[in-house]
Amino acid sequence: MKRIKWLVLSFAIVAVLVLTGYAAVLFGGTLVVDKDELTLDATTTIETADGKVIGRLFEENRIPVSIDKIPEHVQEAFVTIEDRRFYEHEGVDFRSVIRAVAEDIAAMSKVEGASTITMQLAKNLFLHNDKTWMRKTKEVMAAIQLERELSKERILELYLNEIYFGQGVYGVEAASRFYFSKSVNDLTIAEGALLAGMAKGPNGYSPIDHPDKALSRRNLVLQVMDDTGKISTEQRKKAQDKSLGLNLREDKPNPWADGYIDLVLQEAQTEHDLSIDDLKQGGYRIIVNMDKKAQKIAYENFKEDRFFPGNTKGVQGAFVMMEKDSGKITAAIGGRDYQLGDLNHVTVKRQPGSVMKPIAVYGPAMMKETYRPYSIIPDQKIEINDYTATNYDDQYARAVTIYDALVQSKNAPAVWLLDQIGISYAKEYLQQMDIHIEDKGLAIALGGLSDGLTPLQMAESYRTFASRGKAIESTAINRIYNREQKMIFTANPDETQVFSPQVAWNMTEMLTQVVEDGTGSAGEYAKALAGKTGSTEHPFVKGEYKDAWFVGYTPEYVSALWMGYGTSDKNHYLTAGSEYPTRLTKAIFSELDKTKNLAASFTKPDQVEGLPEPIELPDNINLKSKLAFGGFSFFQGKLNWTGSQDERIVYRIYREEKGIDERVGEVKGKSEYIIDSVNLFRPSAYYVVPYNPLTKMEGKKSNTVEISL
Repeated sequence: MKRIKWLVLSFAIVAVLVLTGYAAVLFGGTLVVDKDELTLDATTTIETADGKVIGRLFEENRIPVSIDKIPEHVQEAFVTIEDRRFYEHEGVDFRSVIRAVAEDIAAMSKVEGASTITMQLAKNLFLHNDKTWMRKTKEVMAAIQLERELSKERILELYLNEIYFGQGVYGVEAASRFYFSKSVNDLTIAEGALLAGMAKGPNGYSPIDHPDKALSRRNLVLQVMDDTGKISTEQRKKAQDKSLGLNLREDKPNPWADGYIDLVLQEAQTEHDLSIDDLKQGGYRIIVNMDKKAQKIAYENFKEDRFFPGNTKGVQGAFVMMEKDSGKITAAIGGRDYQLGDLNHVTVKRQPGSVMKPIAVYGPAMMKETYRPYSIIPDQKIEINDYTATNYDDQYARAVTIYDALVQSKNAPAVWLLDQIGISYAKEYLQQMDIHIEDKGLAIALGGLSDGLTPLQMAESYRTFASRGKAIESTAINRIYNREQKMIFTANPDETQVFSPQVAWNMTEMLTQVVEDGTGSAGEYAKALAGKTGSTEHPFVKGEYKDAWFVGYTPEYVSALWMGYGTSDKNHYLTAGSEYPTRLTKAIFSELDKTKNLAASFTKPDQVEGLPEPIELPDNINLKSKLAFGGFSFFQGKLNWTGSQDERIVYRIYREEKGIDERVGEVKGKSEYIIDSVNLFRPSAYYVVPYNPLTKMEGKKSNTVEISL
């Protein structure tokens, strides 16, 4: 009885110890397994609308794929060579462990491992940084825990997606695309066996660096698959007769896309709260609005030194272009020789100079009934509240139309007009275009800002004139998909009515004239283009330039181009101004026109009135007179003069009188006038004055003539 009691007690103790050990293993497994690690890092791709990948972001270059997309022969290749009893054990293959230990003892050294697929997965997910002597124990604990929580299919799916295949590639999908330029779903038996053979040592069995070893290892996998009945002998022989069959996907660098990609990353961060780390791990697909042709054209033109005038090397520049109708950013150059991570000048604030005038002065002013394109405003050197405004050439016409002030980029009239409409009033319109400035002085009219504006802001603001007065937030990102290919964002930006359609059209007409005959006439572009130039004086080098701009639009696109130095000191200055960004913009649009066939003219909206062309009054009218029979007094006076071809001009006829001369008549578009009643005994003197019905201003009077015998 005592023996029976001790035997029972011994079994009880052993049972308690086994249960305690098993409980410890289970508890330890819960501590080792981190469920967050079951979500594998995945590559984020940045793609154009046609599916062309222009950029990848990753910590581990991996494209997760579900188990049902992995062919059965590929799954069997890995299971057969790595863990033949995978579907039979519960994480740890004790039979294999015992066999491995026996073989180790017989050989007096370690000759065979016994890690299952589950154990390998546990090690790679949870213990890759663990170098302690307890690592193997933790590996067993984690493997058992994984088998308790996950199905065999899910474990195999994680394993095939997690495994490293060399060349910076993780997972069977990314490996298949890299080595064979195809999806894993399309792999042949031989190709699947090659990848399975790399699992033991991706560097040692690399088909690129060690093709003979890779071929031998692949054939071994095929042989084992034949031995275990996974493939037929005929299939095995056919596959073994094949070469490695590599078709490497070469990811060529895309330096032309780097500036745009950086803009995408900024937008992902600010608008969608996706950090760089999120993108490197999250496996997103970001569909962007880039037009590859436009992007490459801009990139190639930015490499031309002839467009960048500077006293030394290193002149920088930035260009951004967006669709007029949608606000989609189609091209963005962050700088010359730009590389990802450099300072992206598209989003760097610079002093805008005169490109500020349309959005801060003339646009807001014409929203008032008082001001129209042909309204007359002063053109003279002025001082207002200790701020002095002078024209760049120090030439003044005393009075000028808003139209001419804009086309000729006069400074003094712009400052006077801003003072008249009020700074706070003008800033209300800027705020509607999402331009928020702290400045409160009249220097705003000339772009003299404390912080400046970015090229992207300038393009967005000019879009209001191109699109019937409506502002829209530009977008580089069109759609975002998560790793499950579920769309989590699609762009649908709202529009804000800033200016009336009439003001927008008037501005388009005037800015077109700026390009044709004004400060934007440099360079060649045969199609429709409206825009404004701007430049700023260098603070340390008199007569030279710090910033140079051209902001403009075609019937299809809006663009902004800035150039200057990153550092503005006495050793870095532009030797020319806005004519160079103007030339470069026109060169880009000229190249784009060859593939896009851009519009030759702007189309006036139906609901607006066309802006008449300016009227130029004749300066020297040569007036002549003669006497003829007719009229009430039997004599008539006929006045003839050299006029203008413009039939819109009104000619006013005056008779000299003591005190105030009398206007006796007027004609429109004609160059003669008949005076019906002439008193031959009291000769009268006459002269003609041209009148502009647009500006409501008279010009210079003609010479004076008498009508007498």
